[in-house]
Amino acid sequence: MARGLIISAPRSGSGKTTVTLALLAALRRRGIAVRAAKSGPDYIDPAFHAAATGHAGLNLDTWAMPPALIDALAADAAGSSDLLVVEGAMGLFDGVAGRPGRSGAAADLAARFRLPVLLVLDVSGQSQSAAAVLRGFMSHDAQVRVAGVVLNQVGSERHRTQVTEAMAPLGVPVVGAIPRDETLALPERHLGLVQAGEHANLDAHLGRLAEMGERHIDLDAVQALARALLPQAGTTALPLPPPGQRVALAADAAFTFVYPHVLAGWRRAGADIVPFSPLADEAPPAHCDSCWLPGGYPELHAGALAGAQRFRDGLVAFAATRPVHGECGGYMVLGEGLVDAKGERHAMTNLLGHATSFAKRKLQLGYREARLLAPSAIGATGQSVRGHEFHYATLIETGGDQPLVALADGQGRALGTAGARRGHVTGAFFHAIAEGEAA
Repeated sequence: MARGLIISAPRSGSGKTTVTLALLAALRRRGIAVRAAKSGPDYIDPAFHAAATGHAGLNLDTWAMPPALIDALAADAAGSSDLLVVEGAMGLFDGVAGRPGRSGAAADLAARFRLPVLLVLDVSGQSQSAAAVLRGFMSHDAQVRVAGVVLNQVGSERHRTQVTEAMAPLGVPVVGAIPRDETLALPERHLGLVQAGEHANLDAHLGRLAEMGERHIDLDAVQALARALLPQAGTTALPLPPPGQRVALAADAAFTFVYPHVLAGWRRAGADIVPFSPLADEAPPAHCDSCWLPGGYPELHAGALAGAQRFRDGLVAFAATRPVHGECGGYMVLGEGLVDAKGERHAMTNLLGHATSFAKRKLQLGYREARLLAPSAIGATGQSVRGHEFHYATLIETGGDQPLVALADGQGRALGTAGARRGHVTGAFFHAIAEGEAA
């Protein structure tokens, strides 16, 4: 029976991902069949998890996913591993105020599956006060059990001793103490970490993290903290219906943000997924009956996409008779133009009338519930779909197309209409995670 634990922290930037990858890589070296999941919406960390474990990444999101889907995904992971490590997002209790257990916080998963929490504490700039932080997290929610601590950014042996001695009366073991080491950090860009596939010498970096984990984390103690993972099995919940029997999926350095659970759900429903590369100037395969352009970093490849004539002509021909949908970066490529960070405008596919700019940057971030205003690749008219936005691009020209969705934020506050539709073509900045409740 698989066991599991949650790795979380008081806030972002505490070192959760570094500790998670170190543990995953070190445990894999021991021959442990380990899987990893990310709490909440995130494309980048699960790709690093996959590289460290050798198994596909996974997202578990208590706000965006119905409970049956969370149980199904957790049961699948439990059935193919000895240990499931769930990395939290932001702080342990950070989520959307609303229904208990449906906030999107890592604490929801800890309570739902009764999994212990391994708390990563960045102790730079403090010593004994770290014990007060731990005490607060221990007592905040009776359904969430902090079972162990990893200290991060430890300055010296004296520093480690001061912190651990202050924590000793609390009865929570310190199972790791990681010294300050800037070389362990992963490179970042505007949407977070540089993607795993772009990281130079990723295997070597994971090797260094594994060595760090072996030296500075008590791996036996961490394994002993884990508890049996007992999700409700037997459900066949699908996150989203497939947009066709054969789905042409843009897949290259410009189009990378697609959730593994969505693709797995399409395959379970019997769909074939056929990848193609716009950056290699490939058109969507003609034998497919729908085309999906995921998010990613088209702004970094705008010149190449503008010059990919076979891709652009092929997509226009495809869209004349079959559905084409673009999420975030894919939506940007469906428009008339894209302005890159240097202010240069590049012609896109012109299948929708809007234009976007990365030169005028404004962060849009948060959970979204979308109510579809017309039939599309992500559902029928009136269907609710839950997901999120995370982008810096802005609309500089709205075009004259009809909107695709009516949006609300994570607390149900109306945000107006968004996205666009024209003929068989639809798109929006919104990333879909799972179906909500039908109207």
